Amino acid sequence: MSSISDKISGLANEAIGNAKQAIGKATDNPKLQAEGIAQEVKGEAQQAVGKAKDAVEDTKDAVKDTIDKI
Repeated sequence: MSSISDKISGLANEAIGNAKQAIGKATDNPKLQAEGIAQEVKGEAQQAVGKAKDAVEDTKDAVKDTIDKI
């Protein structure tokens, strides 16, 4: 998956997780709340992966630019 798709999937999972938590709380459904928390955490992890991929790509580009100057 690309960094952009990781970030988009992460945002979607966070949003769905937050919605599940709210619905679970409103309907007094602890299982749905727990599912929401898990999905939100999954989304946060996906976003972190996307950001890490960006950082690796930026570092790779910087190293390449430095080598090209030599």
